[in-house]
Amino acid sequence: MLTKRNVYVLVFVVSVIGLLVVQYQYLRVGLGLARVQFSEKMDKARTNIGKELSEVNSLTYTLGNAIEKDTSEVNIGLDSLEKASQFYLNDYIAYQLGVSGIDAPFTYALYSRDSIQYLTSVRPHIQSEDALTYPIKLNGYLPELLNKEVILELGFEDLNKYFMGQIKGLIIPSFIFLLAIIVVVIWVLRSFYWQSSLITTTNDFINNLTHELKTPVFSIGLASKILEEGISEEKRPVVELIRRETDRLRSHIDKVLELASLESGKKLMQFNEIDFKPELERISKDFKILAASENLDFDYELFGDYYIIKAEKFHLENVIANLLENAKKYSDDPVIRLKAFTQKGKLFISIEDNGQGISKQDQKRIFQKYFRIKNGDVHRVKGYGLGLSYVQKIVRMHRGKISVESELGKGTRFTLSFKLTKNG
Repeated sequence: MLTKRNVYVLVFVVSVIGLLVVQYQYLRVGLGLARVQFSEKMDKARTNIGKELSEVNSLTYTLGNAIEKDTSEVNIGLDSLEKASQFYLNDYIAYQLGVSGIDAPFTYALYSRDSIQYLTSVRPHIQSEDALTYPIKLNGYLPELLNKEVILELGFEDLNKYFMGQIKGLIIPSFIFLLAIIVVVIWVLRSFYWQSSLITTTNDFINNLTHELKTPVFSIGLASKILEEGISEEKRPVVELIRRETDRLRSHIDKVLELASLESGKKLMQFNEIDFKPELERISKDFKILAASENLDFDYELFGDYYIIKAEKFHLENVIANLLENAKKYSDDPVIRLKAFTQKGKLFISIEDNGQGISKQDQKRIFQKYFRIKNGDVHRVKGYGLGLSYVQKIVRMHRGKISVESELGKGTRFTLSFKLTKNG
């Protein structure tokens, strides 16, 4: 079975191969276009060469003397005349090719239809199957002088190298960009797996630490319970304080363990279709009783007959409890309102308070793990910055959304939304 890491690596490898294939196809298209352009340029050069070599001029006159081996009108030997004609014709062809935009190496041969070869380039003329040859039928002076059909044939070899040179302005940047993409993706994947490994190690450490803490916390709780028996009224508040703080510490340990197990993926959520309205009503009633004992102003309104959603009841209840607890903690004289209603196939639950509020800057970070809002340089309320991270994690696992609206000094409203499986 493929792991997530292997899937990422496989997708990356396939993508790189795909990019290389695409680059290769672009290269083939580019080479094809270069060949077409080369042929168009050669047609132009052949026309110009054929036209000029058909006339009587110094070049054709010199070539005619060399072909007929006539040195009567020049003061040089026959070998020198042939070499001069050879270089003269070579320079002329190079010039005409350059005018047409061709700078590829070439050879040539000047011959007649009866296979008599009159003049060739310094390098042996190319006649292999892979070579490209372009014959130019000459008219005018030379054919009339020899009374034969004369042909000038141009030959080119290794044109792929020439074509590659023509499109190197596209190839080199393409491979540079492809290499850059590969390097960046490898770096991102390495960073991702390094961070994943670090998170796994951190979670393992937290799990081990919290499990080790649970034993002494249990022992302290048991000892405080034993101390309550027969203790004097004067010392009873101290024991109650110990028990209360022990329960709070146990709650924090359980929260850390729960969040770590959810993030590591070890804990599977069991979603069932439930009517969440009775659960929400029970939570609200319990909190209202607590509010009455602590002089808090809390009220709630639940609109609609039922809230049918797919949920993991235990964790969703914890989400509501966390938000209510936060609303209580971050207000001096708490006024808290919970409202739930259904609209357009969704369940909306909002919890509003009159607390200190959250700045725009902090609103972007409050769901980050371990982040806590500060009052000046000192945290106003004790905690570990895990509550809202846990809330967001659970809401997302329910395929829901959580949003926050807040203004400093006026309060905060958190709104949860979940898709209804049946409209309420």
